[in-house]
Amino acid sequence: MKTYTIKAGELDHRWHVVDAEGAVLGRLASRVAQIIRGKHKPTFTPHIDCGDHIVVVNAEKVHLTGAKRTDKMLYWHTGYPGGLKSRTMGERLAGRHPERVLVKAVERMIARGPLGRRQMRKLHVYAGPNHPHEAQQPAVLDFAAMNPKNKRTA
Repeated sequence: MKTYTIKAGELDHRWHVVDAEGAVLGRLASRVAQIIRGKHKPTFTPHIDCGDHIVVVNAEKVHLTGAKRTDKMLYWHTGYPGGLKSRTMGERLAGRHPERVLVKAVERMIARGPLGRRQMRKLHVYAGPNHPHEAQQPAVLDFAAMNPKNKRTA
């Protein structure tokens, strides 16, 4: 028996829209990474970009469990002596680009290399409820209904 490998002409890239309001960050990021890679399809092929496009709205309203909003620190270095900077996850979500928190979480779950960079181009994250991808007619993916732990309120 031979293993089936999908060919480039047989690929079907669909569009999905996910509302991140109240969704737990890690659970949402892992599901989005799975869809971007195409692992949810029976025709998944590891060396081919067979994933779907994901549009995530309300990324600024994502939920963090525990005390991560105040205790989790994000560090970066400016390149100058003494240039270590830090910011809490809550400050990052309240800042100018709250959608980058979700983008970074998904990016760290995708392979690093040319294929991973091509797959990351299928992720479209927006802080608010509006997005410019209505022409693609994205199907609504009800992330909260998949598991009760996926959505938290308080």
